Amino acid sequence: MTMVAGLGFRGQTTCQALQQVLAQAVRAAERGQRAPVVLRALATAEDKCHHPAFVQLAAEQGLPVHAVPLALLAAQDLPPRDRVPARYGAHSLAEAAALAAAGQGAVLATPRHISADGSATAAIAMNLSETPFT
Repeated sequence: MTMVAGLGFRGQTTCQALQQVLAQAVRAAERGQRAPVVLRALATAEDKCHHPAFVQLAAEQGLPVHAVPLALLAAQDLPPRDRVPARYGAHSLAEAAALAAAGQGAVLATPRHISADGSATAAIAMNLSETPFT
């Protein structure tokens, strides 16, 4: 099973905020599973993948980064969110990135979670078909 964490964040976010919200999303996803959640990658928008806090998180987690093209984010079939820029499709960046990176047929294992400081979101998608990253 492919499991990918999608992350959205503001420019001022910290690695600590990303760690906190990722842990929160993983705990929520594990409540619906019979085994621990094992992430295969972290995903975010291609224009955010070099943010220092995100790069640090990926290094600390030992996970590859999937930089999702903006057009693929916008193409995800998700409900609109109020404060999300149109360049991300006006829906949760975390959810869209997770679904896009997990591959065709992926579903959300947990919807987005918001960090305590409000600067980051995380969602986890799973793909039972083992489709490679798109």
